[in-house]
Amino acid sequence: MTLETYGWNSRWQEKFDALAAQGLVPGRVVGEHRSHHRVATDTSEHSAGTTGRLRNSAHERSDLPGVGDFVAIRIAPADGSATIEAVLPRTSALIRKAAGESRPQLLAANIDVVFIVTALGGDFNLARIQRYLALVLESGATPVIVLNKVDLADDEAALKGLIDEIDPRVPVHTISARAEDGARELEHYFEGNRTVALVGSSGVGKSTLTNRLLGRVAQATQEVRAHDGRGRHTTTHRQLFTRQEGGAIIDSPGLRGLELWNPSEGNKSEFEDIAALATDCRFRDCRHDSEPGCAVRAAVDRGDLDADRFASYVKIGRASQPGARRYSGS
Repeated sequence: MTLETYGWNSRWQEKFDALAAQGLVPGRVVGEHRSHHRVATDTSEHSAGTTGRLRNSAHERSDLPGVGDFVAIRIAPADGSATIEAVLPRTSALIRKAAGESRPQLLAANIDVVFIVTALGGDFNLARIQRYLALVLESGATPVIVLNKVDLADDEAALKGLIDEIDPRVPVHTISARAEDGARELEHYFEGNRTVALVGSSGVGKSTLTNRLLGRVAQATQEVRAHDGRGRHTTTHRQLFTRQEGGAIIDSPGLRGLELWNPSEGNKSEFEDIAALATDCRFRDCRHDSEPGCAVRAAVDRGDLDADRFASYVKIGRASQPGARRYSGS
């Protein structure tokens, strides 16, 4: 198996050329553990730590190597031990605010497409899907919404319609990963050795879908609970798998909570109507909560602004006026 299998191409080679003269070897991080990383190269897979220089130069922990990163490693000729000396510039980065901390957390790097996986039935939560969508748009990757466990809902079309209203440009697929229904529709996202990451809550079937798309059992799965149709948490750390048909998958543990890290101004465009209303608020730093003279709340009260749309606006944390409160929602 060559590095091209992991997505290496001429563009990555150009980024690496300056490092090749230093005796370094290109590789891709396929697994991340507390004290080391697993790095795949052209010839083998290595357990690698990071140099002190690399750690000291990182402004944030998210600047350090993560799953999906292409890196430059040095392999010691004496014992074959490996050390990561550089991280190649990323094309995309899936970053959230770390749970309970004020720092960014890297979930995956250099992904082309992100499957936002949710399950029909008890897990379905429109606000959560919107937050995941904002996360992916911020990353630079292409979002795709995957509604799993289609057998658990009688109103599949209605629920799909609700998602289409969020952003009709985002593809939505309804599947049953266990029964293979619809999973074949996802194959074309891997064309050209592209990397696809899976995100979603615990128990929505990400590991089952990973196994289905890989054509082999790579991730442990557990039976669905009868009372709510949800699976049990099985994935414990992020890792990258390659497919025999081409392309790679990054599976990750389910996220109990999701808060965006420094959302970009560009992702606020879908709420331009609310931002326009906010310019008429009495106070420039209006939080649209209980302040007098709030034009946004007035529009909701009049029925000119849909209340659910406004709730999504504040939950996603995209209030665009200066000083606005950020909400993570749940």
